Amino acid sequence: MVGPTASGKSQLAEALAGDMDAQIVSVDSMQVYRGMDIGTAKPDTARRRRFSYHLVDLVDPADELTVAEYQAIGASVLDQMTADERPAVLAGGSGLHLRALVDPLEFPPTDDELRSRLEAVAPRELLEELLEADPAAGDVVDLANPRRVLRAVEVYRLTGQTPSSRVRSPKATAVRGYAASRPFVGLGIDAGPDLERRATARLDAMLDDGLIEEITALSPMMGRTARKAVGYQQLLPVIAGDIPLEEGRQQTIRATVALAKRQRTFFRRDPRIHWIPWHHDPKERRQAAVSHLEESWTS
Repeated sequence: MVGPTASGKSQLAEALAGDMDAQIVSVDSMQVYRGMDIGTAKPDTARRRRFSYHLVDLVDPADELTVAEYQAIGASVLDQMTADERPAVLAGGSGLHLRALVDPLEFPPTDDELRSRLEAVAPRELLEELLEADPAAGDVVDLANPRRVLRAVEVYRLTGQTPSSRVRSPKATAVRGYAASRPFVGLGIDAGPDLERRATARLDAMLDDGLIEEITALSPMMGRTARKAVGYQQLLPVIAGDIPLEEGRQQTIRATVALAKRQRTFFRRDPRIHWIPWHHDPKERRQAAVSHLEESWTS
């Protein structure tokens, strides 16, 4: 269940989970952080218990949870649900996190000590090392981007795999071809024509619910990734007294709409996702989803 409308996804996910006696797996890159509740539209405790939400509140906001770590935790959860013959409803807007759960995405290792040593090397020397190991690296890596080159050299030194060999691997080929490692039926909810109005109403409701107070309490302990969350990033300067609330509010609305459009673009590339047109009535969205699921299961 994907798409840029958070409330629409959660409503539909919970309706389908109730119909199927399923559990819900959150596919949201920011709901993993404890305490970031209002700004991420996290379901409340009662709903989490009722629908057995997973992959929510995994780490403190001071910590960093990589996609690879999320993938490992999620795989364990889904494997257990499969063993229990319990269906899962995956719901959220993070495309990379969704693909990490359903596709054979591989995340090469990192090493802080090696990274520090490489950062002390001249970019030209790193580029020469990469091209000596893999003359065709330019077909895969942006050689004009020193950060990409450094990362490619880091992976090569840690694994012995060049960019060209990695891109030709069976798993990488499967990912490019959208060949899932777990069977699933994909549903997307279109954002609809009045996205900005709904984004504005959603933010104003969050502000009424205490979003500023939440960010104020969390701000001393928020790490780099948590601070980048839409809403938090734009309102932290308000907390610091650098900009007025209305300016932070307008920035948040624009950032929310922009994020929704990026998510839509990302998910539209995936041919496995069936899109449900936006409808203001949740019952209409639910019926459209159920109809597609029934067709998928009987075909």
